This record gives sequence, C-alpha cells and structure tokens, in this order.
Amino acid sequence: MGTVDNEEKKKFLRGYRDSVRRIKRIGAEIDELRTMRMGTSAGNGGGRCKGRKCDLSGYAASLDRLERDLEEERKGRVRVYERITEAINGLEDTKEQDVLFYRYIKGMTWWEIAEKMLYSERWVYMAHGRALTHLELPKECIELQS
Repeated sequence: MGTVDNEEKKKFLRGYRDSVRRIKRIGAEIDELRTMRMGTSAGNGGGRCKGRKCDLSGYAASLDRLERDLEEERKGRVRVYERITEAINGLEDTKEQDVLFYRYIKGMTWWEIAEKMLYSERWVYMAHGRALTHLELPKECIELQS
C-alpha cells in the first residue's frame, strides 16, 4: 500500500461540497420543470391534450425521476459527510480539524477561515498543509487507488 498524495486527499475532502452542489442542481432542475409546467398550464396543460383531457405522464415521469435522484443524492451526502468528518476528527490537532472542516464541509474561503479562527491567512495555509499531511483516508479510499 503506497502513500496517498495531498491531491487525492483534497479530492476525497471535496466530496461533500460536490454532493451539496449536485443537490442544488437537481433542486434547480425540479424548480425549472415545475415552472415550465405552470407556464404551459394556460395553454395545453404541459402535456399532450385532446379537447379538455391532457396527458401529463411525461411531466410526472420527469418529476418523479428527479425527485428520486434528489433523495438518493441526499442519502449519499450524509454518507460522504460521515466519512469525511470521521477522517477530519481523526486528526490530533483540533486547529487542523477546524481548518479542514471550515474549508471542505462549510466551503469557506481562506480569508473567512482566518477571520473565524483569528489567525492570518498565511497561518491557515500552513495549518491546511499540515492537516493534509496528517490526514488518513479511510481504508476503502486507499484500496480504490491501488
């Protein structure tokens, strides 16, 4: 089993924010679909219509698929969050834990982290580097790289 470089560790840590971004995108897709449906309700009801009867099966199927995708992504986000926070909490230095949590879970900028922790940005960069060096990825992540 070889060593894991910092880029692989960052990729692992970014998993949570990636999931949050995907959830927002799916939510936006659902909103857009619903908006389109409401926008066409004055016309043909957003489906295939004959007289007063409209077939909304395409709309319903699309909405159902997106809602299932959203639920799966939410479940995945919880799993990713648990794995990442477990790895972060495995660090001995609580300041290193804080830097990684604020950066990769909360999505804060370097400046925001420095302000929150009452340190300089330079100190935050250095603490981040130390934290990455000390961070141990879950065994299954290391096995996937082999």
